[in-house]
Amino acid sequence: MATKGNRIIVKIVSEGGTGFFYSTMKNKRNSPDRLRLRKYDPKLRKHVMFKESK
Repeated sequence: MATKGNRIIVKIVSEGGTGFFYSTMKNKRNSPDRLRLRKYDPKLRKHVMFKESK
């Protein structure tokens, strides 16, 4: 059976303060830093930055 290798599931939380989050996967070898993405926050009804949380 194949393994997923270096890919892990991470939680990215809105920096808008709403507590809304997305779950996504990232490759730890290719991107060891914390993930930051600009995504849609439905509670604020606009796009904001989302940062990886531990």
